[in-house]
Amino acid sequence: MKICVVSAGSWGSALAYLLAYNGHDVNLWFRNEEKARRVLSEGENSEYLPGIPVPTGVNICWDIETATVGCNFFLQGAPSKSVRGTLERFKPFIKQGSTIVNLAKGFEEGSKKRISQVIEEVLPNVNVVALSGPTHAEEVAQKIPTTIVAAANDIKYAELVQDVFMNEHFRVYTSDNIMGVEIGGAMKNVIALAAGISDGMGYGDNTKAALMTRGIREISALGVSMGASESSFYGLSGIGDLIVTCTSVHSRNRRAGILLGQGKSLEEALKEVRTVVEGVNTCKTAMQLANEYGVSAPITTEIYKIVMENKSPREAVYDLMTRDKKKEDDFNER
Repeated sequence: MKICVVSAGSWGSALAYLLAYNGHDVNLWFRNEEKARRVLSEGENSEYLPGIPVPTGVNICWDIETATVGCNFFLQGAPSKSVRGTLERFKPFIKQGSTIVNLAKGFEEGSKKRISQVIEEVLPNVNVVALSGPTHAEEVAQKIPTTIVAAANDIKYAELVQDVFMNEHFRVYTSDNIMGVEIGGAMKNVIALAAGISDGMGYGDNTKAALMTRGIREISALGVSMGASESSFYGLSGIGDLIVTCTSVHSRNRRAGILLGQGKSLEEALKEVRTVVEGVNTCKTAMQLANEYGVSAPITTEIYKIVMENKSPREAVYDLMTRDKKKEDDFNER
C-alpha cells in the first residue's frame, strides 16, 4: 500500500518506520524542508528518534503534492491545534474515499470538537479512524511489543487499519466506539500533567495511584455523559494509555508536570520539554466540557488553574484534599 504520513514528529516517524517494516511504501511529510533535508543527510530523525536509522521504504518529503501522489491512506499526525490548518493544505490532494488515521490526542480549542469531527468537517468524504493506546514512539520505533486500538464508526475501516499495522510486535485491536477512544486519549494527558506535578513536588506512589484512579473515573464520567460507551475507558485507549503516560520517562505531559511541580512557570516547562504538550491545550476544553455536561472534574479543574491561572500546585493539592466529603462512586454531584 502507498501511505502518506502527515507530520514527522516522534509518533508519525515511528509509525512510518513500522509501516515500512510491514512492507508498505511510505511518504513521510515534513512541514520544514530544512529539517527534512537534515534527516536525508543524516539517515535518521535525530530530533525525535535519535539512533534509529530511517528504514528503506520511507521516503522523506516536504512538498505536499509529492507526498500525496498515489496515496489513499493517510496518517494525520499534526498536533490538535494544527489539524484543521494542516488538512486544509492537504485537502486538494486527498481523494474522496481515502482513509485518514488520526494520531492526535486532544480537542480543537474553541469548537471543543473531537479530532475526528474536525477531519470530517475539512474532508467530508473520507473514512476516519482513531488510533490510540499505550504506545510511546520511542519504544514502537525499537520494536518493543505493545498493543493499541483502532476505532471507527464503521468497523470495517478499523479492521483495515488493523490489517495494515499489525505485526509480531505491534498488536492492534478494533472498536466502533471512536468517541470513547478519542475522549480517553485526550483526557489522559491532563491527568498525566497532574501525575507529573505530583512527582515534581516529591510526592509518592500513593499520591500518583490516587490521581490515576480518580482520574480515570473523571474521564469516564465525562465520556459517558457525552455519549461514549464506558467500556472504552477501561481499555487500551483509557486506563492503558493513562498508566503509561502518567508513569513513563518518555511522557511529555508528565515531564512538563514535573517541571511545574518543581516551581517552574508554564513557559519555562514548555521550553524545556521542547515538543507539544497536548495536556496543556486540552485542560481548558476539558473543563469547559465538564461544565457543559454537568460532570464533576476536580483534578481537571485544578490543573487548569495551575496551567492557566498560575495557581500554586500546593494550594491545588490542599483544595483537592479538603473538598466536601463524597461517596466514591458519586461523580455527578458537585
